[in-house]
Amino acid sequence: MRMNRETMLARLAEPGPWDVIIVGGGATGLGCAIDAASRGYRTLLLERRDFAQGTSSRSTKLAHGGVRYLQRGDIALVTEALHERGLMRRNAAHLVHDRRFVVPNYDWWEAPFYGVGLKVYDLLAGKLGFGASRVLSKEETIERLPNIETDGLRGGVLYFDGQFDDARLAVDMAKTAADQGATVLNYTCVTELLHEHGLVTGVVARDEESGTDFELRAHVVINATGVFADSLRRMDDPKAPPIIRASQGIHIVLDADFLPGNSAIMVPHTDDGRVLFAIPWLGKVVVGTTDTPRTEIEAEPRPLPEEVDFLLRHCGRYMTRDPEPSDVRSVFAGLRPLVGSADEGSTAAISRDHDVSISRSGLVTVAGGKWTTYRRMAEDTINQACLIGGLDEAPCVTADLNIHGNHRHAERFGALARYGSDAIELQAMIDREPALAERLHPDHDIVLGEVLWAAREEMARTVGDVLSRRTRMLLLDAAASIEAAPAVAACLGKELGRDDAWVSAQVEEYSRRARGYCLT
Repeated sequence: MRMNRETMLARLAEPGPWDVIIVGGGATGLGCAIDAASRGYRTLLLERRDFAQGTSSRSTKLAHGGVRYLQRGDIALVTEALHERGLMRRNAAHLVHDRRFVVPNYDWWEAPFYGVGLKVYDLLAGKLGFGASRVLSKEETIERLPNIETDGLRGGVLYFDGQFDDARLAVDMAKTAADQGATVLNYTCVTELLHEHGLVTGVVARDEESGTDFELRAHVVINATGVFADSLRRMDDPKAPPIIRASQGIHIVLDADFLPGNSAIMVPHTDDGRVLFAIPWLGKVVVGTTDTPRTEIEAEPRPLPEEVDFLLRHCGRYMTRDPEPSDVRSVFAGLRPLVGSADEGSTAAISRDHDVSISRSGLVTVAGGKWTTYRRMAEDTINQACLIGGLDEAPCVTADLNIHGNHRHAERFGALARYGSDAIELQAMIDREPALAERLHPDHDIVLGEVLWAAREEMARTVGDVLSRRTRMLLLDAAASIEAAPAVAACLGKELGRDDAWVSAQVEEYSRRARGYCLT
């Protein structure tokens, strides 16, 4: 079905309570909406900004089990994540792909140590594995990583993991939830939780575009707001103790010639104890990540200078061509919603497992976890929500449910492959109006028709929605995205019925924000 915001908004006036109201439109909330709706529950998801605008669009773009969690002996988490990784590839084949990784070895013990560990990784993946790992000679390592630092290089270990486009998958998850009958709304902020006899019975939500408030009743309310989970918990109970410890991870984006070929680099242990990745992605190279504890929870976190220096320095250790700040096309930061207490030490040591908790009033909160396990997190959450809301029992069906757009040979659609099966209709729209084939920027293959599609079919409401999440130009090349902003704003303004003042304000607001993604 078409995902149209006006149609979705009109449903808020329909009589009767919702079975489930989900607050938060990131990976976890969208997963919950798919799960609940596909079980037959009347489901509403409310997101105060855009879908996946926070952490869920700022990941390392990996569908993975977590090699470093294996090093720590967290077998259960790795096994679960590897299983979910396989389901992601099967159910969203147009966006989730295999990626070869090489662990370069510079000490004599690294090949046997990591070789054995990655064989265990293969075994835990079972039938849903992506390929067998093996030890590489020095020559084979250089062949796969032509720009690897060869001084002291002994060889490497090859293994396979998954890669995906996080924000595009989130948009298709929203469409999947809508296909299953859910009502999903962006730019709709929950301002109050409703209580009766000490129990949560619904929410008050405001449409941020019109300013209209809606009083919405539900059998159960789910808090899936990620790093903002404590804010909603305090809306329920002002004395609720904090459960979120935010950790900032940043990434820098370089041109493809810094890492030629199709293999990624994985460094198992950096100075701060995290894994370092350098990964080919959408014609660029994404390098990350850091693990910096943050006490301020911001909608638009900014990379710290020392974090950028850390990544550039580590790149220089493993690449023959050392990147400079002027080589960085974009730098972006995200906050991980880790579940832990202040006495648990560094955020790098906190488990990435998820937690589902229920307040005395019946508010269900899901927090923690990782992108790869979103489906399992949603299943656990909806199982608990059914009990709290007294809903008729229904089994989870998402393990075998295709994500909207799923297509096993999406590469046949060329530059529109990321749209999966939707590429057929999108291309037909462009063919009917050739002007829509105009590129937004000469250095990128994103065309004007994609802006129109984002507005008509994917609930894009702002220039940022288009350039940051419906397409990924902001992350791939922040400066180019600023140049493209006027054309995007004009197209959106015409489609959404906005005036010239709105168009100008959008360009100014987007440009100001995008400059924060530029180092120079």
